[in-house]
Amino acid sequence: MKGFWRKRSQAAKLDLYMRVTLYLLPWLISTGALAPLTQDVSREPGAVALARGLLALSVAQCAVAMHTIHHGLAHYVDGAPAPWRSAAVAMGLGGISVGSIAALQATGGIGDGTAMMEILPYALLTTAMSTFMLSTLRRLVLGTVVAAALVAGALAATGAEAGLAVAGAVVALFVGLFALLTTRSSAWFMAVIRELDRNRDATARLAVAEERLRFGRDMHDVMGRNLAVIALKSELAVQLARRGRPEAADQMAEVQRIARESQREVREVVRGYREADLTAELEGARGVLSAAGIDCRMERGRLGDDLPAGVQSALGWVVREATTNVLRHGDPRSCTVRLTAEGGRAVLVVENDGAGDVSADGTPGSGLAGLRERLSAVGGTLRAGPGGDGTFRLTAEVPVVPTGPAVPVVSVVPLIQEGLR
Repeated sequence: MKGFWRKRSQAAKLDLYMRVTLYLLPWLISTGALAPLTQDVSREPGAVALARGLLALSVAQCAVAMHTIHHGLAHYVDGAPAPWRSAAVAMGLGGISVGSIAALQATGGIGDGTAMMEILPYALLTTAMSTFMLSTLRRLVLGTVVAAALVAGALAATGAEAGLAVAGAVVALFVGLFALLTTRSSAWFMAVIRELDRNRDATARLAVAEERLRFGRDMHDVMGRNLAVIALKSELAVQLARRGRPEAADQMAEVQRIARESQREVREVVRGYREADLTAELEGARGVLSAAGIDCRMERGRLGDDLPAGVQSALGWVVREATTNVLRHGDPRSCTVRLTAEGGRAVLVVENDGAGDVSADGTPGSGLAGLRERLSAVGGTLRAGPGGDGTFRLTAEVPVVPTGPAVPVVSVVPLIQEGLR
């Protein structure tokens, strides 16, 4: 059960909490009618039969309310078809309950009007809570006024005093207001949270898509002109060769030169994309996490600018992979990136809350295991695991003076990999 709860995002947790509360509330409300029905009803056979019928109606109302609330939330939050049949059954049961209460009052089955006013709200609340997500506010207000008039009319028709009929109307109006402030506002809150969660996911995907477009644009700028020149010169060389002209060899030599130049330019573009600059990666992490709705705090001062190039590259890869893990695992609300120098070693700590089931193990060449390989090439170490209180902490340590060769190059950036899946 604990794993089931922890694996859910914050929005999913809130959705589940609100749904369970709304499902249970009609049952909790109905228990309030038990005391008046069992203590204030006279022992006459007819009154006892009506009281038992009211209890059975209360159970039926709760069961129908759960079904109506479930489909009503799907209608309000997700745009599913409205459960009009369930709503009609709920209103019908509510009308029968009000009629039974009026009959109890008319036959003297209830000692006085006070006991009836204690029972009446429970009969109305269950119906109101199960149907107040299915229409506009204007219609709900109008329906509440009509229901109040019907309750007052039913009580007056059974011979109740004018004051008691007015009190019944006031109770019906109060029940409508209570349903608006509970069920309807809860459904609206769930819809807003669902929309915000969708927007957050869309924002993170857009950040990845923008980076892919930037890379594609750079590749087009580099390769577009050169490929066009290669195509033209190749066509010219073919024509010259067919005519037996010696200039064909010169044109092919030019094609070869342009091809090599293009290869060099592409390598420069890809190298700039693959090599991780620490300062750029820190700013990029701040932008991507902020776009995903995560509060990102950087604590580094000017230390990153003074580190050797190899150390910056190694720690830049750590920041990039850590950012990917923060986005992919759990449901974080805040992330702290801290860069310090301790005993001739640069220490980078990335810590986030809302950690899901993140494992510190991985397959070689990917994820955290791939980072360990990168750091080991420059004499660095990596530690990753739960930090307590639902946090996840990743700590990388690299000597300020690298002890190994340059950081190896990989083929694809992890964040772009996630966007392509």
